[in-house]
Amino acid sequence: MAEQRLYQKVAGKILEMITSGSYPPGTRLPGERELADRFEVSRVVVREAEISLEALGHVEIKVGSGVYVRSRDTTDLSRLPRISAFDLTQTRLLFESESAALAAQEITDEEISELERTIERMANASHDSPDGDQADRDFHLTIAKASGNAANVFIMEKLWRMRTELPEVRKIYSAVCVEDSSHRVDEHAAILDALRERNPEKARNAMRVHFSRLIEALLVASEQQAIEEARQRSSANREKYLKTALVG
Repeated sequence: MAEQRLYQKVAGKILEMITSGSYPPGTRLPGERELADRFEVSRVVVREAEISLEALGHVEIKVGSGVYVRSRDTTDLSRLPRISAFDLTQTRLLFESESAALAAQEITDEEISELERTIERMANASHDSPDGDQADRDFHLTIAKASGNAANVFIMEKLWRMRTELPEVRKIYSAVCVEDSSHRVDEHAAILDALRERNPEKARNAMRVHFSRLIEALLVASEQQAIEEARQRSSANREKYLKTALVG
């Protein structure tokens, strides 16, 4: 198992410990050695998992003291705009296309290698695991970081929060990603090729192709969901009125 995927699995297990209520906000997590023994991994893997959880706002690492569970602001979700998956994808197309063009001029060999690893994880992820979405997030966030602009990283993190935390957006994105995993890998590989060539225009176009195709897939998925919901309503009405007729 790749080290990158291993720390993500450990991060998921630690997050389960937090969300289950075993470690409420403000409490200190077990030490690295204890967690390493519990999950049968190295302390380095545990440390990377905790760093990733801190980046996502779940914990706070206090040097010399330990790792503490952060309080989650229950009103935070209400601060996200009420948007559709199409609104979000249109914004991502505009923003990430230009971010990719900028990254093509600034990206390092190390960041290229990181993108290669995320695509490998994406390709190896099973449909019923979160690994593919996590690799997807890491890919786009790495590009934002490669642009050399902290504001781009901040915006990218907010866009991804909308993609994963808004229920209706998450629902339709999940439907698309399950059915569309092969396209996702190919399109991300094309973006990587353009970045590897340090070609801004090619990187911009590859990102636009990715999101343009995603918008089409979202349309198909939303139509299918609408048809299924209409079928369910029709079935419920049929049962309701047939019962009324029999009683009458």
